Amino acid sequence: MTPNPPRSRALKLLAAPLVLAATTLLGGTLGPRLLAVSDATNPMMKEYSDVLATARAWYADDLGTEKLVYSSISGMLDTLDPHSSFLEPEEYGAMQEKQRGSFYGLGIIISKRNGRVTVITPVEGSPAQRLGIRAGDIIDLVEGEPIDDLPIDAVVKKLKGPKGTTVKITIVRPGLGEPLQMTVTRAEIPTNSVSFAFMVEPEVGYIRLKDFTHTSAPEVAEAWAKLEKQGMKKLVFDLRANPGGLLDQAIAVSDFFLRKGEKVVMTRGRQANSEQVFTAPGRNTKARIPVVVLINKGSASAAEIVAGAVQDQDRGLVAGTTSWGKGLVQSVYTLSDSAGLALTTAKYYTPSGRCIQRDYKEFIEYIAPGDEEDGEGDALTEPGKREIFRTSGGRVVYGGGGITPDVSVRAGKLSRWMATLYARGVFFEWAVQYRAKSPDVPRDFKVTDAIREEFFTFADGRPNAPETPALQAFADEKDKDAVDRALAEELVGAVHGPEAGYRISIDGDVQLKKALTLFPDAEKLAGIRTGPAAIAKK
Repeated sequence: MTPNPPRSRALKLLAAPLVLAATTLLGGTLGPRLLAVSDATNPMMKEYSDVLATARAWYADDLGTEKLVYSSISGMLDTLDPHSSFLEPEEYGAMQEKQRGSFYGLGIIISKRNGRVTVITPVEGSPAQRLGIRAGDIIDLVEGEPIDDLPIDAVVKKLKGPKGTTVKITIVRPGLGEPLQMTVTRAEIPTNSVSFAFMVEPEVGYIRLKDFTHTSAPEVAEAWAKLEKQGMKKLVFDLRANPGGLLDQAIAVSDFFLRKGEKVVMTRGRQANSEQVFTAPGRNTKARIPVVVLINKGSASAAEIVAGAVQDQDRGLVAGTTSWGKGLVQSVYTLSDSAGLALTTAKYYTPSGRCIQRDYKEFIEYIAPGDEEDGEGDALTEPGKREIFRTSGGRVVYGGGGITPDVSVRAGKLSRWMATLYARGVFFEWAVQYRAKSPDVPRDFKVTDAIREEFFTFADGRPNAPETPALQAFADEKDKDAVDRALAEELVGAVHGPEAGYRISIDGDVQLKKALTLFPDAEKLAGIRTGPAAIAKK
C-alpha cells in the first residue's frame, strides 16, 4: 500500500465524524489496554525525542508537551489510512459513551437556530418530556448563565452530568409571555439504535436501524417481536445513512436473517490472528420472511457487513444505491492518559469474498465522494468495471468496494428552494409558531390552501428566507406535494413525536416505495440455498 501524503488539520477534522461514527471494534471489545512492543532502542526514537525537547525549549511560543505529542501522533497516523485515528481523551470518552448506548442527561436533541439553542425534540420517556419540554423551546439560561455564545457541544456538556443530579434551565417558549424556570433531574437516557419500527403496509413491517451500539440486537429483537404481533409477514430493513459501529452487533443483527453457522463476514490482515471467519451464532434466527434491505452511500462499516451477508447468503434483496465502502477493521486501544488509538489491523470481506473497503488513495474523493444520485450510472449498471463474485445461490454480485444493490434506486432529490428551506430551519420555525397559536394538531393533519399561503407569507418574512419569493418558487416546484409533506411532517412530529412525523415523510420516499414492490422476488429468493438463481438478475 502506498501511504497517503500528510493531510492538513482541516482535512482531518473533515474525516473525524466518519472515523468516530464508523469505527468497528474487532470482536466488540471496547478499549483494551495497548500492549505495544517498545521501540526505545530505535535510533529514530532518539531523533524524535530530540526534536520534541528542542521545540519545547526554543519555539517562539510556549507550547505544552501534550499539544506537540498529540499533533505528532495524528501526523503519523495520517500516513496510514483515513480511519486509523488518535482519539484525545474527550473524543474517546464520547465514542465509548455512544457505543455503550446510554448517557445521563435531560433527554433532548438540541441545535442552534437563529443563534439560539433550540430543542428539536425531547426523547420519549426522558426527564425533559415528563416536564413538558417540547420542540421549539429555546434554552435561554443554564444555571442562570447565558449560553447563546457557546458552541453546541459545550451546551450539551453543561446539560449532561451524573445520574440523579439536577440542572436549572430557563426556557423561552413561543406564545408565552414569561420564561419558564425548570429544575431537571438527570437520568439515564438511552441512545436508541432502532429509530423507527412500525407497519408500513398490511403485513409489511419496517425497521430503521441508525447505528450499531451495544443495544442494537436487543432493540431489533424487541422491534421484530412487536411487529410480529401486529401481523408482520414481510420486512423492509432500512440501513440507509447507518455509519456502522460494533462488529459483535453486526454479527448479532445478521443472525436474525441467517441460519446458524452461515458466514457473516471474514477479516484478513498482516497478522495471522487477524484472519477470522465470523458466523451466525443461531441465537436470534427468525422465521424466513421475505426481506428487503435498503442502503445508500451513507451506509458504512457494520451496516455493510449486514447488507453483504444478507445479499451473499441469498437471504434477501438489497435495494438503493452503492454503500460507502468502509471495510477497514479498527482495533481500538486505550492509552495511558485515557486517550484512544483506533488502528487499522485488517480488512472486511463478505461471505462471497468481496472486500468491502473502497479505494482511498484520493483522500478528498474518499471522504467527500461525488453525489452518486446525480450521476448517470450506478456501479450496478457498469458491470464491466466491477469484479464479479457469486452468492451462495449463484447470483452475480459485484466487488470493488461497498455493497452494490441488487436493485438500483436513486433517492428523490429536493429542489434547491426546498433544500434551502430545510437547511435554514424555516419549516421547523413555522411549525413552532403555528403550534403556539393552534395547539390541537391531529395526527392526520392536512395542509389546506390557506395554511400553505400562510406559510409562504411566514417564509418570505424570515431573515433566513431564500432569495426567491415563496409563491414564485412554489409555482416552479416539480413536486408540489413536497411542501405539504414538509409542513405536516414538522408540525405533527413536534406535537406527536418523531415517528408520527416520519410516517408522513415516507410518502415521498421513492426508495422505500420501490422496496415495497420487491417482495415477490424477495420471497422467491428466500428459498434459494444452492443451484441456479431462481430470480432474474436485476
